[in-house]
Order: sequence, then structure tokens, then C-alpha cells
Amino acid sequence: MQISEAESAVMDVLWSRSPRTAEEVAEALRESRDWQEPTVKTLLNRLLKKGAIAAERDGRRYLYAPVLAREAWVAQQSQGLVQRIFGGRVAPLVAHFSEQGRLTPEDIAELRRLIDGLDDGH
Repeated sequence: MQISEAESAVMDVLWSRSPRTAEEVAEALRESRDWQEPTVKTLLNRLLKKGAIAAERDGRRYLYAPVLAREAWVAQQSQGLVQRIFGGRVAPLVAHFSEQGRLTPEDIAELRRLIDGLDDGH
């Protein structure tokens, strides 16, 4: 499922807490985005059509909640990125960040723990 950057901002709000009304989503995005409620409603409608969220009528308003799990979306996005840019290989991705000086000592320690876990058969 392709979700635009703007749509992902709306999804982040819904993943953090749901269900929410369009007005609540717009309020949650007010600081980070300068979007009015009609813009948020447009994005919510796009996400509804894609099947990423569901809407339930609550009186005169709708309550929106995610159908698409955040973990599933992150997995899809990361696999797509690695496939498109690094030919499906993770090592060149890590090498790229290492060469750019983007790996902190904490990142390196975490990568070591992950690799050790793979070596142990986990």
C-alpha cells in the first residue's frame, strides 16, 4: 500500500491514539503542519479509499482508526527502500550510514547485538 508523506503524518496521529475525529487529527497536527481541517479530511478520505483506515459514524461525525498496522507499514517501506536503493542488500545500507558518519556508538553497539543474535541462531 502506497502512503504519501502527508498521509503518513495522519497515520502517525492515528497510530498514537485512536479512534479520533477529523477535528482531533487536525488539532494533533496543528503544531507540526499548517493544515486546516478540510485538508485533513481530504487525507483521511484518501486513506479510507486505500483501506489504511476505517471510519465509524458517531452521531454527526466520524471516528477514524487505523486498519493498517504501523509495523506492517514500516516493514513494507524499509523493504522497498533497501530493494530500490541497495539492490535488496542490507550491508550496503549500513556501510552507507557508516561512511557518512551517521552511526552513533549506540547504533554500532545495537548492530553488534543484532549480529551476535544472528550468529547464535536467533
